[in-house]
Amino acid sequence: MGWMTEERLMIQESARDFAMNEVLPIANRLDPVQGIIPDDLIRKMGELGYFGIVVPEKYGGLGLGAFEYCLVAEELARAWMSVGSLIARGNSMIGMESMSEEWRADVLPRVARGEYLGAFAMSEPNAGSDVANISTRAVRDGDDYIITGNKYWCTFADGADFVTVIARTGTDPDPKRRHAGLSAFVLEKPRGELPADVQGAPIPKIGYFGWKTWELAFDGVRVPASALLGEEGKAFYMIAHGLERARAHTAARSIGLARGALEDALAYAKERQQFGRPIAEFQDIRFKLARMATEIEACRQLMYHVCDQIDTGRRCDAEASMVKYLASEMAERVTSDALQILGGAGYTTHYAVERYWRDARLTKIFEGTSEIQLRIISDHLLGR
Repeated sequence: MGWMTEERLMIQESARDFAMNEVLPIANRLDPVQGIIPDDLIRKMGELGYFGIVVPEKYGGLGLGAFEYCLVAEELARAWMSVGSLIARGNSMIGMESMSEEWRADVLPRVARGEYLGAFAMSEPNAGSDVANISTRAVRDGDDYIITGNKYWCTFADGADFVTVIARTGTDPDPKRRHAGLSAFVLEKPRGELPADVQGAPIPKIGYFGWKTWELAFDGVRVPASALLGEEGKAFYMIAHGLERARAHTAARSIGLARGALEDALAYAKERQQFGRPIAEFQDIRFKLARMATEIEACRQLMYHVCDQIDTGRRCDAEASMVKYLASEMAERVTSDALQILGGAGYTTHYAVERYWRDARLTKIFEGTSEIQLRIISDHLLGR
């Protein structure tokens, strides 16, 4: 049986049933018109425990690991990557380890139920992969901090219950330690609104529909000192703590997208007739499908290995970068090949393969670009 225990098979089967019967019909209806993930679907995900997969059982979560998290993410992304990403809004809260027991007992049960979900405001117009280049500042003023700066690529800023903002609280950064002095602030807010006194506008995207991605402007926004998450100046370390699982999660989403494209291409190739027979009988199509299936399975097995390393507490930053890089590059190729198999039909919104293709392109960019992953891997092999 290898990686897949009976419990994991049951989790996978349940997630697949939910994805195909609940998520996919909604995705096929809403993604072509850039609709928003319905609140009712989010509620159902909360009831299934998908926002608390890695939240400990004593706080109302499932108490599982990166392996199960990525199993569910693959299934959800096969239907709609945005939904496969949404579960991170509960499972990837930064700073949990530094919070008090009282805080965890109050907050984490709500997270696990999907009642307290977050958005993350870290990237800026001039700070994407280079996190240490963040220029948004938070200046202490009595019992408050005053935040000034601009954030970019903040998905779900309106739909979340809070936005975690990364800002610089230290003095001008030391060139040799540019990551120092970054702090995290939790800005709580009603769902459907931006944080108080924060201005914003949705960014026009070519994919990743189902939720809006925002540009946010903080012009002297005053927040209480109690909004500080963890220790002042330690946000970089809190962010880095979860990168391995985040990159495995992106690999899972990439695999889900590729699998959806493969399954749709297989079904189409069996039905589509050209020159008097199904195109699945032509060798070029058959070999293309075979290569697609092989690449998907290879990435899945590497993802399983990385998840196992994470769950057993072994450091695997290089391996996490490897699977993120390999799976995202694979997803773009496989979804493109699937679209080619469908021909002109694949270039319409009548078929989901165009959605998989658009969303797969994003997996090479977020959670660290492919180039950043190669830099991490090469540094591991050769030193910096």
